[in-house]
Amino acid sequence: METLIINYHSREKRFAYLRDNRVENIVIDRPEHRSLVGNIYWGTVTKVLPGMNAAFIDIGEEKNAYLNRNALPSYVQSTEKQKNVTSFVHQGEKMLVQVEKDATGTKGPKVNGIIEIDGNHLVYMPQGRYVAVSKKIASESKKTALRQTGSKLKTEEEGLIFRTSAIYSSEEEIAAELHTLREQYQELLQKASALKKPGLLFQKDTFIEMISTQAARMKTGEIIVDDISLKKLLESVNDHVTLTYYNGKENIFSSSKVEHEIDKALKRIVWLDHGAYLIYDETEALTIIDVNTGKFSGKVDYQETVLKTNQLAAKEIVRQLRLRDIGGIVLIDFIDMIREEDKQTILGTVELALSKDEKRTKIIGFTELGILQLTRKKTKVALSEALKVKCPVCEGTGSILSPETVAFRLERELLEHRNADFEAILIETNPEVKEALLGTNEAYREVLEELLHLKLYFTLQPSLPYFYQLKQFGDVEDLSQKELH
Repeated sequence: METLIINYHSREKRFAYLRDNRVENIVIDRPEHRSLVGNIYWGTVTKVLPGMNAAFIDIGEEKNAYLNRNALPSYVQSTEKQKNVTSFVHQGEKMLVQVEKDATGTKGPKVNGIIEIDGNHLVYMPQGRYVAVSKKIASESKKTALRQTGSKLKTEEEGLIFRTSAIYSSEEEIAAELHTLREQYQELLQKASALKKPGLLFQKDTFIEMISTQAARMKTGEIIVDDISLKKLLESVNDHVTLTYYNGKENIFSSSKVEHEIDKALKRIVWLDHGAYLIYDETEALTIIDVNTGKFSGKVDYQETVLKTNQLAAKEIVRQLRLRDIGGIVLIDFIDMIREEDKQTILGTVELALSKDEKRTKIIGFTELGILQLTRKKTKVALSEALKVKCPVCEGTGSILSPETVAFRLERELLEHRNADFEAILIETNPEVKEALLGTNEAYREVLEELLHLKLYFTLQPSLPYFYQLKQFGDVEDLSQKELH
């Protein structure tokens, strides 16, 4: 049984995918951490780095973007592949770039100069210089036919990737779509010519795209959504699932127990069955996971207990990688296994669990110290980085929930009281949480109060950690006198 639960009702958009009532994936999209992947920018080269064979590009965002030499159109079009990056780009040069990896930590976004414009049957690359066919097309004869069609329709410098649906399209339909995609590219160039400084040309709604992709993959089950317009949008995505509109007062994640899974995914310790547990330590460079037997003693010999614990841990670790959206280098310190066949069993367990992961992963293997090494593609910040900030009290050795996270939780609880039989509500919280809730200069207050049909009053307590408390419901005259700034 598959279930997709979508929380689209507040500014922080979220969805959770469950299999057999067990959360397999959680995606959170909020304004300050919205993914830039797929966005197209008009950028300016600020620095060329010969030693790294790369360049930094000002795209108008907070951090400059990183562009590798091999992703430069001039390099792709050139026949002299051994030359340094300085032969293909210079400081001050302007170009179109597309984000392929979000900024993380101190690193800016990674971009590609080979622009990809998506169509229904094609991905058009104005300067890609090659033809490719989806790996999902099994028939070699159909692949060959599509490559021949692509080579016939494209110019020498253009590139095309045929999607799976292209096998059902005629050459005339493909040619018509290619013409449309070329026009879209020309429109981008026209927009770029009107810009006086680096900036955004095309923004991709990755959240809706991820929801649609996840919904389309479901073989059976139910999609539950708390927004009627989004429900209508998803009605044509998959005929094999049931669509349900949720209009309960309690937040949809809370009512379905998903909120609890988010809290667990933010904890350093994850408990397994039988008393064993995992310890997660995330750094900017890598993630280390330590497996401990805890209270799990087993009913047979010690090595069988170790193997059983490591098998439980392997399955949960892969699930947590998805839930926490951990990318980059991952080191797993399983409990020491003496028998080589036990290590191979654990490798097989990890490989099977990772086969269901949408992100590209690679298992390197066990080190001499018994540490399992693997890598997982990182395209955006991990869940912990998105929802937490470094704690100023402990000087970065730990973390607490950010004011934005607490504010969004407050907003969701307030929404549970919309249309209540009261005129107003008194909230005790931090100044930072109030600002995150109402926006700069309280720009969001009027919208929120109209949505709630309640007036909001606050008593502010400068303190850590960030918190809120719904102190009192009542009438405007009474609560306005209790408001303290």
